[in-house]
Amino acid sequence: MKAQDVAPSDFIPENFKEFETIYGDLNNDGLEDCVLIIKKVDTTQIVVNQYDKKVDRNRRGIIVLFKNENGYQLADQNLDCFSSENEDGGIYFPPDLWINIKDNKLHVHYGHGRYGYWDYTFRFQNANFELIGYDSSSNRGPVTLRETSINFLTKKKLIKVNTNEDSEGGDENFEETWSDIDIDHLIQLSQIKDFDVLEMYQF
Repeated sequence: MKAQDVAPSDFIPENFKEFETIYGDLNNDGLEDCVLIIKKVDTTQIVVNQYDKKVDRNRRGIIVLFKNENGYQLADQNLDCFSSENEDGGIYFPPDLWINIKDNKLHVHYGHGRYGYWDYTFRFQNANFELIGYDSSSNRGPVTLRETSINFLTKKKLIKVNTNEDSEGGDENFEETWSDIDIDHLIQLSQIKDFDVLEMYQF
């Protein structure tokens, strides 16, 4: 295999399969980098859920590749930080995972329909993708109840709480509270064991 023939799929480890592929510039060099969402292939993780349906509970991971003149090179990876897309959400449905690239940053976004969303912003620096921002919104249908925004670079946190109990959406009245957060080291993408238990309340 010649160096310039290196394709994104060449980086998928054995016993994993490609789940989703996203392209965009992550290191501001004008080239289309590649993010692979991969999924473990393990038949023991194909189980029957409470509704008597066979579901694939294999966990998912992420591989980030930088494009160069010879193909791709590995920038960062975490092979099992995401739960499967077939988790049991209890009385709620499980949130949807979306990965997108915006302004040279990597966004790990969880959408929870009318209940809101939470979004992690990573930037490539210090030879790793580091968590520089977190945004979440807690909703009741069209009404936003609470928004949280954390900037890990400035170490500031903003919480906005809707004080209009009769709001129907679009007429919220937010009370803003700023605070400082205490963090010594930025969280690295490769070190996150499980996004489902990555608590932002601690900040």
